[in-house]
Amino acid sequence: MRTFDVAPLYRSTVGFDRLFSMLDQAARLEPSTQQWPPYDIEKVGEDAYRITMAVAGFSQDEIELTQHDTTLLVTGQKKDRESERDYLHRGIAARAFRQTFSLADHVKVTGARLENGLLAVDLVREVPEALKPRRITIGGSQAAIGQDNGPARIDGRAGDRSKAA
Repeated sequence: MRTFDVAPLYRSTVGFDRLFSMLDQAARLEPSTQQWPPYDIEKVGEDAYRITMAVAGFSQDEIELTQHDTTLLVTGQKKDRESERDYLHRGIAARAFRQTFSLADHVKVTGARLENGLLAVDLVREVPEALKPRRITIGGSQAAIGQDNGPARIDGRAGDRSKAA
């Protein structure tokens, strides 16, 4: 497996600590370890995303979604109904799961639904107006102070430089 050293990037960047810690964490995971349950992450619009998780056998009351700042936690815990059944073969996984997703700043969960064994979590990035880029005009009354390119003033009058000679 190939590893990357991100230490040089720490020296020349400010405020990307979370990104680098995620890269370090991803590098430490073994490629053979599969995440369960399987999931897809898709971009469904300019600032809209969807996480789809295959949670066959789980009901709505057995799945919990929690968003805290930039972390989305999806957990599943089966209710104790196993004593009611006598399985000859068990191929559908019913083990508890805990999946954590790191979200970018200003990404919020807008809804979730469970259909046909698939949990779909809709997310949207809503950047506050105060943080959006804004165009700054050049000129105006504040910019002209101290930068008057008019004729030089002598004794409170506008003077003509050619007459001063």
